[in-house]
Amino acid sequence: MDDRGSQKPDSAPLEAPLEPDLPICDAHHHLWERPPQGYFLDDLLVDLRSGHNAISTVAVECHYGYRKSSADELKPVGEVEFLEAIASQVAATPAIATRIAAAIVGHANLTLGDAVAPVLEAHLAASPGRFRGIRHSTTWDASGALRSEAAQGLLADDSFCRGFAWLEKLGLSFDAWVYHQQLAEVAQLARRFPGVTIILNHIGAPLGVGPYAGKRDDVFQVWSRGITAIAGCPNVAVKLGGVGSLRSGSDWHERAVKPSSAELAQVLLPYFEHCIEKFGVERCM
Repeated sequence: MDDRGSQKPDSAPLEAPLEPDLPICDAHHHLWERPPQGYFLDDLLVDLRSGHNAISTVAVECHYGYRKSSADELKPVGEVEFLEAIASQVAATPAIATRIAAAIVGHANLTLGDAVAPVLEAHLAASPGRFRGIRHSTTWDASGALRSEAAQGLLADDSFCRGFAWLEKLGLSFDAWVYHQQLAEVAQLARRFPGVTIILNHIGAPLGVGPYAGKRDDVFQVWSRGITAIAGCPNVAVKLGGVGSLRSGSDWHERAVKPSSAELAQVLLPYFEHCIEKFGVERCM
């Protein structure tokens, strides 16, 4: 399953990997239950048998496995504890070659301001060798056609920024999950905190539904300007992925014959090329 509930196709053409020996780190996956489906360790292991050389993975928060009995601000620590247990289980299983959840990205409510410090410290204690940073989803859109997970302008909120400052103090990173029309806000945040590594999720989510449906060229122009602005901040990297979901306006899930990798590559080419051109290969995942 892709981020926030997009489903994998029931079937897809079988293709041999182009570079089966190329070492790969899967930089963004979830282990979770999102009805009507779940995606856990066994499911991931099946996908890892595709013939690629996936040597490690990064497990990213998805609001799963929270503590049941804990203060609200500490409940997300349960997800890191869950992922750490999976990683430890895999590390103790010689038959599994991939270092699953070699790095873990959890969640903490940065609007707590200075009060977020003990939450971040609890994450570090729960996973001292693997916990790398947090993702506080800040997606917002005025149309009502998309999921808004934060208030408008949250990335510039004073309380949020006080909490964000603790990431730098503790040497932690921030995964930025926003929509394409919010990219300028990410650039402003990156300039305000040049000492924090920020990872832009899903190439900044160029949208294709609601008021953005049928406006691919217009969206690309807004998105590409935002990417250019963010790439000017040396503390930001980008994840090249997560762009085939429903929010992108794709209809691949409705097709009787699933698209080949060549077709997908042709659709994604202008987006990925722009990211690589602006960020450079060293800041693309």
